Amino acid sequence: MAIPVKVYGPPMSTAVSRVLACLYEKNVEFELISINMSKGEHKKPEFLKLQPFGQVPAFEDEGISIFESRAICRYVCDKYADKGNKGLYGTNPLAKASIDQWIEAEGQNFNPPSSTLVFQLAFAPRMNIKQDKVVIRQNEEKLSKVLDIYEKRLGEARFLAGDEFSLADLSHLPNTQYLVSGTDKGNLFTSRENVGRWWDEISSRDSWKKVVDMQKGA
Repeated sequence: MAIPVKVYGPPMSTAVSRVLACLYEKNVEFELISINMSKGEHKKPEFLKLQPFGQVPAFEDEGISIFESRAICRYVCDKYADKGNKGLYGTNPLAKASIDQWIEAEGQNFNPPSSTLVFQLAFAPRMNIKQDKVVIRQNEEKLSKVLDIYEKRLGEARFLAGDEFSLADLSHLPNTQYLVSGTDKGNLFTSRENVGRWWDEISSRDSWKKVVDMQKGA
Protein backbone atom coordinates (compact mmCIF):
# COMPACT_ATOMS: atom_id res chain seq x y z
CA MET A 1 0.00 0.00 0.00
CA ALA A 2 1.36 3.40 -0.99
CA ILE A 3 2.30 5.81 1.79
CA PRO A 4 0.14 8.94 1.32
CA VAL A 5 2.47 11.35 3.15
CA LYS A 6 5.58 12.45 1.29
CA VAL A 7 8.21 14.93 2.48
CA TYR A 8 10.63 16.34 -0.07
CA GLY A 9 14.00 17.65 1.06
CA PRO A 10 17.18 16.81 2.99
CA PRO A 11 16.88 16.11 6.74
CA MET A 12 19.80 18.50 7.32
CA SER A 13 17.45 21.36 6.42
CA THR A 14 16.06 23.02 9.54
CA ALA A 15 12.61 23.40 7.95
CA VAL A 16 12.55 19.78 6.79
CA SER A 17 13.64 18.51 10.21
CA ARG A 18 10.83 20.51 11.86
CA VAL A 19 8.27 18.63 9.77
CA LEU A 20 9.95 15.26 10.37
CA ALA A 21 9.87 15.80 14.14
CA CYS A 22 6.17 16.60 13.96
CA LEU A 23 5.43 13.48 11.93
CA TYR A 24 7.33 11.32 14.42
CA GLU A 25 5.49 12.94 17.35
CA LYS A 26 2.18 12.13 15.64
CA ASN A 27 3.22 8.60 14.63
CA VAL A 28 2.37 9.37 11.02
CA GLU A 29 4.11 7.13 8.49
CA PHE A 30 5.86 9.06 5.73
CA GLU A 31 8.20 8.74 2.80
CA LEU A 32 11.20 11.06 2.68
CA ILE A 33 12.15 11.93 -0.88
CA SER A 34 15.65 13.25 -1.38
CA ILE A 35 16.12 16.59 -3.14
CA ASN A 36 19.66 17.41 -4.28
CA MET A 37 19.78 21.15 -3.78
CA SER A 38 23.39 21.44 -4.94
CA LYS A 39 22.18 20.22 -8.33
CA GLY A 40 19.27 22.65 -8.31
CA GLU A 41 16.56 20.00 -8.10
CA HIS A 42 14.49 22.36 -5.93
CA LYS A 43 14.27 24.81 -8.85
CA LYS A 44 13.04 22.33 -11.45
CA PRO A 45 9.49 22.69 -12.82
CA GLU A 46 8.22 19.46 -11.27
CA PHE A 47 9.33 20.57 -7.81
CA LEU A 48 8.00 24.10 -8.28
CA LYS A 49 4.54 22.60 -8.79
CA LEU A 50 4.77 21.43 -5.16
CA GLN A 51 6.64 24.42 -3.72
CA PRO A 52 6.33 27.55 -5.90
CA PHE A 53 9.18 29.35 -4.12
CA GLY A 54 11.65 26.54 -4.76
CA GLN A 55 12.41 25.90 -1.10
CA VAL A 56 12.30 22.79 1.08
CA PRO A 57 10.33 21.10 2.38
CA ALA A 58 7.60 20.30 -0.05
CA PHE A 59 4.87 18.10 1.37
CA GLU A 60 2.18 15.90 -0.09
CA ASP A 61 -0.67 14.04 1.57
CA GLU A 62 -3.03 12.04 -0.61
CA GLY A 63 -1.98 14.11 -3.60
CA ILE A 64 -2.56 17.48 -1.91
CA SER A 65 0.56 19.65 -1.64
CA ILE A 66 1.38 22.10 1.16
CA PHE A 67 4.44 24.25 1.78
CA GLU A 68 5.97 26.18 4.71
CA SER A 69 7.08 23.96 7.57
CA ARG A 70 5.01 25.53 10.35
CA ALA A 71 1.84 25.35 8.26
CA ILE A 72 2.63 21.71 7.43
CA CYS A 73 3.03 20.92 11.13
CA ARG A 74 -0.31 22.51 11.99
CA TYR A 75 -1.95 20.56 9.18
CA VAL A 76 -0.45 17.27 10.36
CA CYS A 77 -1.67 17.90 13.91
CA ASP A 78 -5.22 18.68 12.76
CA LYS A 79 -5.46 15.99 10.07
CA TYR A 80 -4.07 13.28 12.34
CA ALA A 81 -5.53 14.60 15.61
CA ASP A 82 -6.23 11.11 16.97
CA LYS A 83 -2.73 9.76 16.31
CA GLY A 84 0.41 9.95 18.43
CA ASN A 85 0.81 12.99 20.68
CA LYS A 86 -2.80 14.21 20.74
CA GLY A 87 -1.99 17.43 22.61
CA LEU A 88 0.84 18.56 20.34
CA TYR A 89 -1.27 21.39 18.93
CA GLY A 90 -3.67 21.77 21.82
CA THR A 91 -7.12 20.32 22.39
CA ASN A 92 -9.13 23.51 22.90
CA PRO A 93 -9.13 27.09 21.52
CA LEU A 94 -7.19 28.57 24.45
CA ALA A 95 -4.46 25.93 24.27
CA LYS A 96 -4.15 26.40 20.51
CA ALA A 97 -3.92 30.19 20.92
CA SER A 98 -1.16 29.82 23.50
CA ILE A 99 0.75 27.46 21.22
CA ASP A 100 0.20 29.72 18.21
CA GLN A 101 1.52 32.80 19.98
CA TRP A 102 4.77 31.02 20.79
CA ILE A 103 5.05 29.60 17.27
CA GLU A 104 4.71 33.20 16.08
CA ALA A 105 7.37 34.28 18.57
CA GLU A 106 9.64 31.56 17.20
CA GLY A 107 9.05 32.63 13.60
CA GLN A 108 9.25 36.38 14.18
CA ASN A 109 11.73 36.76 17.03
CA PHE A 110 13.76 33.58 17.52
CA ASN A 111 14.18 32.36 13.96
CA PRO A 112 15.74 35.45 12.30
CA PRO A 113 18.81 35.74 14.55
CA SER A 114 19.17 32.00 15.18
CA SER A 115 18.93 31.16 11.46
CA THR A 116 21.55 33.78 10.67
CA LEU A 117 23.88 32.31 13.28
CA VAL A 118 23.27 28.77 12.03
CA PHE A 119 24.23 29.85 8.52
CA GLN A 120 27.25 31.91 9.56
CA LEU A 121 28.64 29.42 12.08
CA ALA A 122 27.53 25.98 10.87
CA PHE A 123 27.02 26.21 7.12
CA ALA A 124 29.29 28.99 5.83
CA PRO A 125 32.51 27.14 6.75
CA ARG A 126 31.30 24.01 4.93
CA MET A 127 30.45 26.11 1.86
CA ASN A 128 33.78 28.00 1.93
CA ILE A 129 31.92 31.25 2.55
CA LYS A 130 33.70 33.86 4.67
CA GLN A 131 32.03 34.44 8.02
CA ASP A 132 30.86 37.97 8.81
CA LYS A 133 31.93 38.72 12.36
CA VAL A 134 29.79 41.85 12.56
CA VAL A 135 26.67 39.96 11.53
CA ILE A 136 27.51 37.19 14.00
CA ARG A 137 27.91 39.65 16.88
CA GLN A 138 24.73 41.56 16.03
CA ASN A 139 22.61 38.43 15.83
CA GLU A 140 24.13 36.92 18.94
CA GLU A 141 23.00 40.06 20.79
CA LYS A 142 19.50 39.82 19.27
CA LEU A 143 19.16 36.15 20.15
CA SER A 144 20.40 36.77 23.68
CA LYS A 145 17.61 39.30 24.25
CA VAL A 146 15.03 36.81 22.96
CA LEU A 147 16.38 34.11 25.24
CA ASP A 148 16.17 36.44 28.22
CA ILE A 149 12.41 36.57 27.60
CA TYR A 150 12.33 32.79 27.23
CA GLU A 151 14.24 32.40 30.49
CA LYS A 152 11.54 34.35 32.32
CA ARG A 153 8.72 32.43 30.64
CA LEU A 154 10.30 29.06 31.33
CA GLY A 155 10.63 29.99 34.98
CA GLU A 156 6.84 30.23 35.04
CA ALA A 157 6.00 27.11 32.99
CA ARG A 158 7.68 23.83 32.12
CA PHE A 159 7.27 24.48 28.38
CA LEU A 160 6.63 27.60 26.34
CA ALA A 161 2.86 27.19 25.99
CA GLY A 162 2.28 25.64 29.40
CA ASP A 163 2.95 22.38 31.21
CA GLU A 164 2.88 20.12 28.14
CA PHE A 165 5.34 19.79 25.26
CA SER A 166 3.78 21.29 22.14
CA LEU A 167 4.38 22.40 18.59
CA ALA A 168 5.70 25.67 20.04
CA ASP A 169 8.64 23.87 21.64
CA LEU A 170 9.12 21.53 18.68
CA SER A 171 9.52 24.47 16.30
CA HIS A 172 12.65 25.58 18.16
CA LEU A 173 14.44 22.23 17.88
CA PRO A 174 16.14 22.55 14.45
CA ASN A 175 18.04 25.82 14.89
CA THR A 176 18.86 25.18 18.54
CA GLN A 177 20.30 21.76 17.70
CA TYR A 178 22.79 23.32 15.30
CA LEU A 179 23.75 26.12 17.68
CA VAL A 180 24.19 23.87 20.73
CA SER A 181 25.84 20.91 19.00
CA GLY A 182 27.60 22.45 16.02
CA THR A 183 28.87 25.87 17.10
CA ASP A 184 30.56 27.59 20.03
CA LYS A 185 27.36 29.49 20.89
CA GLY A 186 25.65 26.71 22.82
CA ASN A 187 26.24 28.66 26.03
CA LEU A 188 23.51 31.08 24.92
CA PHE A 189 21.13 28.29 25.88
CA THR A 190 22.98 26.21 28.46
CA SER A 191 24.08 29.17 30.59
CA ARG A 192 20.45 30.09 31.27
CA GLU A 193 19.02 27.84 33.98
CA ASN A 194 15.46 27.56 32.68
CA VAL A 195 16.31 27.62 28.97
CA GLY A 196 19.00 24.99 29.54
CA ARG A 197 16.59 22.75 31.44
CA TRP A 198 13.98 23.20 28.69
CA TRP A 199 16.48 22.40 25.94
CA ASP A 200 17.68 19.25 27.69
CA GLU A 201 14.10 18.04 27.98
CA ILE A 202 12.82 18.81 24.47
CA SER A 203 15.98 17.59 22.73
CA SER A 204 15.75 14.27 24.58
CA ARG A 205 12.41 13.34 23.05
CA ASP A 206 12.42 10.15 20.97
CA SER A 207 10.93 12.01 17.99
CA TRP A 208 13.85 14.43 17.83
CA LYS A 209 16.46 11.73 18.44
CA LYS A 210 15.12 9.96 15.35
CA VAL A 211 15.53 13.15 13.29
CA VAL A 212 19.09 13.68 14.52
CA ASP A 213 19.89 10.06 13.60
CA MET A 214 18.51 10.73 10.10
CA GLN A 215 20.75 13.80 9.83
CA LYS A 216 23.80 11.82 10.87
CA GLY A 217 23.02 9.19 8.27
CA ALA A 218 22.42 11.70 5.47
